[in-house]
Amino acid sequence: MKTPGREVPWDQFFKFITIGGAGVGKSCLLLRFTDQNFRPELDPTIGLEAESRIINIDDKPTKLQIWDTAGQEIHRSCTRSLYRGAAAAILVYDITRRETFDHVERWLKEAEELAPANLTVVLVGNKCDLSHLRSVSHEEGQEFADKHGLTFMESSAKSNQNVEEVMVYP
Repeated sequence: MKTPGREVPWDQFFKFITIGGAGVGKSCLLLRFTDQNFRPELDPTIGLEAESRIINIDDKPTKLQIWDTAGQEIHRSCTRSLYRGAAAAILVYDITRRETFDHVERWLKEAEELAPANLTVVLVGNKCDLSHLRSVSHEEGQEFADKHGLTFMESSAKSNQNVEEVMVYP
């Protein structure tokens, strides 16, 4: 959790980036993780934004700096430079919008081309609270992840399902 007005000391630092199409819920996941807050009506991210949170990993205070990237094609050049120094990419799609899953391979290819070789990628099917509107099955997400050697999770920023796991796993 953030402490307003002061920075908590930390021993370790990891930079993560969120990638994926516009409107898949990257910003909502990030805000739920950093502020324990859900805002259903967020304006689209323009360019880049970053949030951070200090957690304990192996009994050491660890700062996670998570960069929220714009999903629109026009902002892709900003995203490309962010891969430098990133420990993990959280690749998000919306389980209710098939086209966002169809573009996952393109996002993964970009990450593989631009990121350090040791980048961890977690595939996240977001908005699982809307499973009655699902257009991408859990099995499809898992199959894609297995095929590409990724970890796969489904999450919901709205219900707070698996948000901690998604952000802390990498």
